[in-house]
Amino acid sequence: MNAPAFVLQAGIDGGPWHAGERAMQGLAGVRERMAEIGPRVIRDHMPQQHRDFFAQLPFLVTGVVDTHGQPWAGVLAGPAGFAHSPDEHHLRIDALPRSQDPMAAALLPGAAIGLLGIEPHTRRRNRMNGVVDEVDARGFAVAVRQSFGNCPKYIQAREPVFVDAPAQDLPAHRSSRLEGEARRMVEAADTFFIASAHPASQGVDVSHRGGRPGFVRVEADGTLTAPDFAGNLFFNTLGNIAVEPRAGLLFVDFERGHLLQLAVEAEVLWDGPELESFQGAQRLLRMRVLSSLYRPQALPLRWGAAQPSPYLAATGRWSAA
Repeated sequence: MNAPAFVLQAGIDGGPWHAGERAMQGLAGVRERMAEIGPRVIRDHMPQQHRDFFAQLPFLVTGVVDTHGQPWAGVLAGPAGFAHSPDEHHLRIDALPRSQDPMAAALLPGAAIGLLGIEPHTRRRNRMNGVVDEVDARGFAVAVRQSFGNCPKYIQAREPVFVDAPAQDLPAHRSSRLEGEARRMVEAADTFFIASAHPASQGVDVSHRGGRPGFVRVEADGTLTAPDFAGNLFFNTLGNIAVEPRAGLLFVDFERGHLLQLAVEAEVLWDGPELESFQGAQRLLRMRVLSSLYRPQALPLRWGAAQPSPYLAATGRWSAA
């Protein structure tokens, strides 16, 4: 399988990091440290541990960019083994997005894609960014360009089980704003996923965010604000947003299988009274909703009650802030 060239030269003087990531690392005071660490932790292949991990997962979180340059986060599900690695430079996924998913039109050979393998009940997660190598009637293959692990912070432990999916897709609700059940999902969420992209390198990344239920505040006009807690200091997501403010969010109703996909325009706030008053927040991520896609019972998985991350004890609530 031959993949198109994937440009990573943006990080020539800073290891694998592009200019946006280096700028965020500089603001956090860790740029020199991450220039040393980066080449050791960002690989151009999947180590065996990662290959084995992806093969045991029943779902993957995805990040793609549509023809208008808008990133979208989504999810694919299948029996364990539906994602498998024939060699350390490729990942095969035997699943395709449903027609309502923005990923369906963006999944083309040569397209950049971000993948997050996450196992909530063990709090393990690994990221893989690459390029779609081929697409067929059963699924698609990805050529690996970046593979790296993530810490278990802020993951709520919950274990999925498969359920019978509706014979046909239920009607999706599209809107230019956040409203109704979609708004309620966000207000109750303890988890969301965010896809971001770097237009120059054509790389896409998708990552996890977690907090106490209600950690994403919804303003009267639908603007979202979420705290950004201490992490691995890579700044993949915030670095992408620094150069391309559009992002895609995915919220999952873990009890009912509903999915909410949002297109947003984001900015990072590094100071101000809101930030200072939210315990544990090191930055704030403010996001203006551009469009909303609510898909009821779109995921054939259900999760039981969550065991909150122990790291949440050091974080606050909007009601206290």
